[in-house]
Amino acid sequence: MNLNHKTILVTGSPGFIGAHLAIRLLHEMDCGTIISFDSMNDYYDPELKEYRLKRIEENAQNASAKHIFIKGNLADKAVLNSVFERYHPQIVVNLAAQAGVRYCIDHPDSYIESNLIGFYNILEACRHYTVEHLVFASSSSVYGGNTKIPFSTDDKTDQPMNLYAATKKSDELLAHAYAKLFNIPSTGLRFFTVYGPAGRPDMFYYSATLKLIKGETIQIYNYGNCKRDFTYIDDIIEGVYRVMKKPPEKKTGEDGLPIPPFKVYNIGGGQPENILDFIDILQKELVRAGVLPKNYDFEAHREFVPMQMGDVAVTYADSLAFEQDFNFRPNIGIQEGLRSYTLWYASYGK
Repeated sequence: MNLNHKTILVTGSPGFIGAHLAIRLLHEMDCGTIISFDSMNDYYDPELKEYRLKRIEENAQNASAKHIFIKGNLADKAVLNSVFERYHPQIVVNLAAQAGVRYCIDHPDSYIESNLIGFYNILEACRHYTVEHLVFASSSSVYGGNTKIPFSTDDKTDQPMNLYAATKKSDELLAHAYAKLFNIPSTGLRFFTVYGPAGRPDMFYYSATLKLIKGETIQIYNYGNCKRDFTYIDDIIEGVYRVMKKPPEKKTGEDGLPIPPFKVYNIGGGQPENILDFIDILQKELVRAGVLPKNYDFEAHREFVPMQMGDVAVTYADSLAFEQDFNFRPNIGIQEGLRSYTLWYASYGK
């Protein structure tokens, strides 16, 4: 599928992944329209979202494609339907969600509103205003406490460890049902620990930066016995971009009814990193970028603590199916990725 001449709705832009995707599309598309849709809520510093939106708009000034930003809440069905009614997007990339595995313990309503009601509204809009492809963000969290690694999309995902994971798995099930009932080509992407410039301040690498700058202590969960399949933002965007252009094929079964045009893929670095190694590289790169002084006493600002409620010890993606179907695998290592992040932070400085 050629994305030129298309109208593409990206919800959750100017969020972390959404903003990077919008900018990539502006660079790639010779024509067409990109619609950014976001509530600009205060789950984290709204200034960062404003910064990302400004970056999108700066890139749009010299782009051949058009960019439109609409402020709205996915849970507001009338507002969302008005966007579909006016612009008729052919491709929808749903990245809007209430994120975070710890925040959900004290703020469950946010997850139900955004991740369930909001996503249901997206599905209904895709049903009534026919779309060519729905791409939506899932999460590695759906694997819960699986002990078999690496995680495969063939594994069971019916034992979530937290509400965030439960809502993401619910989204996959809802999307599959709508794909079956209404023949909506849909692709879910299970992202693995995305990081990079202009990321979310609640993610470990970013929150650790903020704490170290203030001279505070960073907490290292499970006494450092954690591994994460860190995936750099540019690899995620390359994956999403390729997926957008290749919707699942519509087919009819022997019963004369649609075979659900539905796929789910992992997108992960494929190389789980020990959290202590990740922290060591982060600290060296913060010094190298001039964010922290060379004589900073990192050992004095570390606290080893038990595993937190709702968290998991290891994430590790089996992305072979994605690599085979899209001829791509994430390839940016944590040294390069964290260097890009720290250089960005040195210029952003908040």
